[in-house]
Amino acid sequence: MDDRQLMENMLLLEKGACDLLMHGTVESSSPNVHQAFSCSLNSSLQMQEQIYEKMQEKGWYPAQQAERPKIEQVRQKFSC
Repeated sequence: MDDRQLMENMLLLEKGACDLLMHGTVESSSPNVHQAFSCSLNSSLQMQEQIYEKMQEKGWYPAQQAERPKIEQVRQKFSC
């Protein structure tokens, strides 16, 4: 397993953790539990962003600019 595969796995795991923590935050039964999940979610989101940025630096997760016609098409689709 090379560095790229490790980083991809880390990103997938972190995204999964964010998903679970988001559901925990939404479904929490008390303010204290909500706060605990919310803080953990924010930490996990920061970690996910750091992994993503590092992968972008290495060229392993290239971001593509959307074309203007496609942006307008999506905007029209969801504006109704």
